[in-house]
Amino acid sequence: MKLDFAQLLPSIPFILEGLKVTLMIVGAAGILGFLFGIILSLFKISPVKPLVWFADAYTSVFRGTPLVLQLMIIFYGSPQLFGTQIEPYTAAILSFSLNSAAYISEIIRAGINAVDKGQKEAAMALGIPYSQTMKDIILPQAIKNILPALMNEFITLTKESAIVTVIGAMDVMRRSYMVGSDLYSFFEPLLLAGFIYYIMVMVLTLLGKLLERRLKGND
Repeated sequence: MKLDFAQLLPSIPFILEGLKVTLMIVGAAGILGFLFGIILSLFKISPVKPLVWFADAYTSVFRGTPLVLQLMIIFYGSPQLFGTQIEPYTAAILSFSLNSAAYISEIIRAGINAVDKGQKEAAMALGIPYSQTMKDIILPQAIKNILPALMNEFITLTKESAIVTVIGAMDVMRRSYMVGSDLYSFFEPLLLAGFIYYIMVMVLTLLGKLLERRLKGND
């Protein structure tokens, strides 16, 4: 096996340009997925049955079908659904955030249920509104308890973002594949792409541990 990493050097800046796309998609999808996940989790514990049914059905569909299928339906199906072709980046953010929300809602729901029910009952006895109780008392404790699971979901989202290459988004993976096509040698650029994703995951893992320690220090 003959490897030549020297031929890859001129293409490294081109591949690294894809980091902007990857980080933009992951960042936007992570924030939107988290916010929508909170809403879904509140639906799941709501006394209003239609909201519970909607949230459960939503989670079942998005957890029960492949993410790449959801991405391709949104991207390739947009001309039929909306009468226009949406951008690959928009399709990626939509599909990733909708998919991530399903998983995050289950994580947050479990975190909310893990909080001592006595705190909710005490807040109700004091006349604190439900919305304020969730915002100021229940959710902060739940988020602190489920932080490792949330970080794992964000790490998974970062790695799965590589599938945007199937719709032509110019991320790290797509650019690495293009370089491989130009050089007639795919191993070296794809290995570089893998190293870039590994570094991103390690940085996220470190940030997650630092945040977890800080939250524990505030107990």
